[in-house]
Amino acid sequence: MKKRLLLLGAILAATFAALYVYLFHDLPRVDSLSARLLQPSLRITDRNGVLLYEVLPTEGGRHAPLAFASIPQCMKDATIAVEDRNFYTNPGVDVEGIIRALWINLQGGETLAGGSTITQQVARNLLLTEELGTRSPRRKAREIVLAWQMTRQLSKDDILALYLNQTYYGGMAYGVEASSQTFFGKSAAELTLPECALIAGLPQSPGVYNPFTNSDAALERQRVVLGLMEKDGYITASERALAEETILHYTETPYPIRAPHFVWMVKSQLDTMFTEGELNPAQSLIVRTTLDLNIQQIAEEAITRQIKEIRERAPEQNVNNAALVALDPQTGEILAMVGSADYFDETIQGSINMTISRRQPGSAFKPFLYAQTLNPDNPNPWTAATPMLDVTTTFPTHEGESYTPKNYDGLEHGLVPVRQALASSLNIPAVLALDHAGIANTIHFAEQLGITTLGDPNEYDLSLALGGGQMSLLELTGAYAVLANQGVKTDRSAILDIHNADGTLLYQPDSPASLQILDARLVWLLSDILTDDDARALGFGHNSTLQIDRPAAVKTGTTTNFHDNWTIGYTPYLVVGVWVGNSDYKAMKEVTGLTGAAPIWHEVIRKALEGKPKREFARPEGLIQVEVCALSGLLPTEFCDHTRTEWFIAGTEPTLSDTIFQQVTVDALTGSLADASTPADRIQTRIVLDLPISAHRWARSQGLPLLADIPHSSEASAQPQIALISPRPNSTYRVDPAFDASAQKLLIEAVVGAGISQVTIWVDGVPLATLNESPFQAWWQLTAGEHRVWATGVTVNGEIITSEAIVVTVSQ
Repeated sequence: MKKRLLLLGAILAATFAALYVYLFHDLPRVDSLSARLLQPSLRITDRNGVLLYEVLPTEGGRHAPLAFASIPQCMKDATIAVEDRNFYTNPGVDVEGIIRALWINLQGGETLAGGSTITQQVARNLLLTEELGTRSPRRKAREIVLAWQMTRQLSKDDILALYLNQTYYGGMAYGVEASSQTFFGKSAAELTLPECALIAGLPQSPGVYNPFTNSDAALERQRVVLGLMEKDGYITASERALAEETILHYTETPYPIRAPHFVWMVKSQLDTMFTEGELNPAQSLIVRTTLDLNIQQIAEEAITRQIKEIRERAPEQNVNNAALVALDPQTGEILAMVGSADYFDETIQGSINMTISRRQPGSAFKPFLYAQTLNPDNPNPWTAATPMLDVTTTFPTHEGESYTPKNYDGLEHGLVPVRQALASSLNIPAVLALDHAGIANTIHFAEQLGITTLGDPNEYDLSLALGGGQMSLLELTGAYAVLANQGVKTDRSAILDIHNADGTLLYQPDSPASLQILDARLVWLLSDILTDDDARALGFGHNSTLQIDRPAAVKTGTTTNFHDNWTIGYTPYLVVGVWVGNSDYKAMKEVTGLTGAAPIWHEVIRKALEGKPKREFARPEGLIQVEVCALSGLLPTEFCDHTRTEWFIAGTEPTLSDTIFQQVTVDALTGSLADASTPADRIQTRIVLDLPISAHRWARSQGLPLLADIPHSSEASAQPQIALISPRPNSTYRVDPAFDASAQKLLIEAVVGAGISQVTIWVDGVPLATLNESPFQAWWQLTAGEHRVWATGVTVNGEIITSEAIVVTVSQ
């Protein structure tokens, strides 16, 4: 008998040991919970907290854990009422419920009913994830043991926080914060009682009770939760009735992606911060950006409208895409970024962010050429009144070729002041400005402004003045922000701060570095020019699309063959840059910055500034107004027939009187200049223009009286004029061995005054060409070495006059 008892005991011990091993040998440890929590998602919002996009983790879904204190009380009460009414008193398991479930299950012959507490659900969902697909007594036993252990190692509040933060609520949302954002578009802290009750009822069957797909079932489940809350004393009957009568408003965009190009730029910045250890990606992060969704939506709508209008009105113009950047000039903050007309349109390559793509800016770069020539720190600075000679001019290039820029209208405008040349975007004066400033200096200056993509100055020639280099819309708009901010450059930023889901500040960038790049007086002068509707009338007409309801400085740009067009402009509050074109570089047809980009700029900047006071650009000390002769920019004499008032940086105002308008006496009979032998009754006075020889052809075409065209008397004859205007003195050219040598030629051009009938162009003492009428031009094939070039002219009297010789060097 004793042996039998021992044998039975051994069998029982072995059985229990085997059962224990079967049930609990690989039971997870409660202290491993922290390693099993869901990875939080990353929320990116605009500056006002409106969600732009939520970046989901690679596993799981939308998730933003909250501290227990941050979860609204109605959410806690509703959850306890519907899931585990004895949560705060039970030992982690509901003994009565287990016995009841066991009886029901035994009657059914299979596992038909549970009886899980909140603690058991946490144990099952976090510690027994590999067994979630099974329903067996083994899993239930393991769940009970883990729940019992958890109750002894964690506080009830901690367990409830785990449930409310880790439970799946449907719609890819894990936890009450993600659920609140998904279904109601707001933070859990803002949930009302009826909303809490609806969310608390979802975990039992998230697919069945999803309010987006089955609102009736969701509301019926909500009423069950409210009834249980009343039964357990969490709410009164009147509160329940009011909650049941409340109409719930679900969000229309549960999974938004707004400003996608901007979002991906911010995401790239965050990835760098994760890599460098500035942020922990395992935290629940809310990234508040600089974007203003209101301005963003204004910009998107304006672009959509303009592209649609052009496509419908003139499809042959091939206008398919546009981009826009809006910046706060004081802070450098990006307020709007529209990278394309439609991010999801593959036919226009919409996913490419055209605000950071390199394109040619056309004339939109010109203000920064004049900024250098007007700089009062330079010797002999130009002024807004400095006359520019807008006549056909040929410039040599590095390759030994000639470069002859043309104005957009194809016309010559003669002597124009810098103010008009810049405001009306005349091309020939802009090339003169770059030639004066220097290519290397200009590229260095662009780098100071934040334009970093131009590269080696040796790769450029004077076509850079008309947008020959490539830069991004974001960089160029940032350069204009320096003008809007009184010459101060502020680093651009896209992130305002980063908090966790509980509101704890985790990151805030340092105040952006500021650097005074330009004299504030110079910047004001540029802004005044770019605001001047009269000055730009020559190029754009009065009251064009560039004119808005407040002072705004603006410049357009159009590239050769209409590949790109731009409009960038600013007020003291806002800078807006617009690009229009095609991502694949296909040319548009007859679409300029004025007709393509400017309507978008006009609409966006006006709507974005609605309600803000109309503010002038603040004029700093050290600027004075002076009346000048319009043609020369010098102090007017009694002979100057047209004057105007111009602003000058103190110290650059003119001190000399005009020398262009001159009064002369002529012999009325011969038309020659009068001299001592001219009878008094034949002497007349005339006002004539003493212009440089290169302006004579234009002046004659306009019918202007030239001093050079008045013949001299035989007693006081003046030497007729002749000069070379191409090539420039001491220029250096290079013969490129990669090209046909016979095609590498240099243009030589002479201009003459009155009284010269024939011109001969000479190179190294050998006549190149003899010409009898203007233009006096000839092409000379480049030959290595140093060469002297000059021209001779034959007067009507048979005299030969000679120009100054020019030395040029040709290298191989």
